[in-house]
Amino acid sequence: MLELRPNCELCDKDLPPQSREARICSYECTYCAACAETVLHNVCPTCGGGFAPRPIRPRQSWRPEEKLGLTNQPASTRRVHSPFTREDIAAHVDRIRHLAPEDR
Repeated sequence: MLELRPNCELCDKDLPPQSREARICSYECTYCAACAETVLHNVCPTCGGGFAPRPIRPRQSWRPEEKLGLTNQPASTRRVHSPFTREDIAAHVDRIRHLAPEDR
């Protein structure tokens, strides 16, 4: 199950569960759309993969027999920050951004 991290790991912008601004890599690193597009250029600073819009988890369980939705499986409240410096991120992005995510 997706962790649904509460913030952009670069600029610390709040990204609540219903945010359409959240972008994630395949390891769930989470960034806002602005950072993913303009700073990271679709390169995850951790794994080098690309980003996709984070899915929205429904607030409620629409199937009563299932224990789904935010009421039963809440989003994380633990804020995560990238361990890399801006300089390191810029160098990493510049090194591989010319490659399509499927070719990295």
